[in-house]
Amino acid sequence: MILVTGLPIINRPLLRLAFLSLITLPTLALACPSLLDHRYTSLQGKPVNLCDFAGRPILVVNTASKCGYTPQFEKLEALHKRYQGRGLVVLGFPSNDFNQELATNQEIAQFCKLTYFVEFPMIEKGSVAGPGANALFKQLAVASGAAPQWNFHKYLIAPDGKTVHSFGTRVEPDSREVMGKLVPMLK
Repeated sequence: MILVTGLPIINRPLLRLAFLSLITLPTLALACPSLLDHRYTSLQGKPVNLCDFAGRPILVVNTASKCGYTPQFEKLEALHKRYQGRGLVVLGFPSNDFNQELATNQEIAQFCKLTYFVEFPMIEKGSVAGPGANALFKQLAVASGAAPQWNFHKYLIAPDGKTVHSFGTRVEPDSREVMGKLVPMLK
């Protein structure tokens, strides 16, 4: 029997496990790249911690329900379905910055689900451009050198959580440009 601070420890593997957990937990907290150190709420009201996606490629898209580029939802969902098993995360950020989004999160969620069968995570409506942009989009604009000029601007965050590729509105989610960067990042 081993005595540690006066308490009997019968099981050495249990002691090792407890010790490792003390070392590992702080390490995990530090493993989240600053670019992903953001928390949001989904359209359904559930918490979304971007740190949970660390180590995976993330395709971030500012969306709008009443835009001429709204059919891109179909290709975004197809990418989500095809590559989520290989690590891809698609994240939609609805915004009314360009005056083409529905009024409420509930309306947006219903539109996305019923019209395009969207199952990838969609964040609550917010700002993605200009001085009112959310912190993630401000960081993405700085990291890539390009801020959204319209709806359906796409950012691909590499698994390292630091490298960011920017794709304008007209670049389709399944284009050669996007796929050429995305495919090498997949598991």
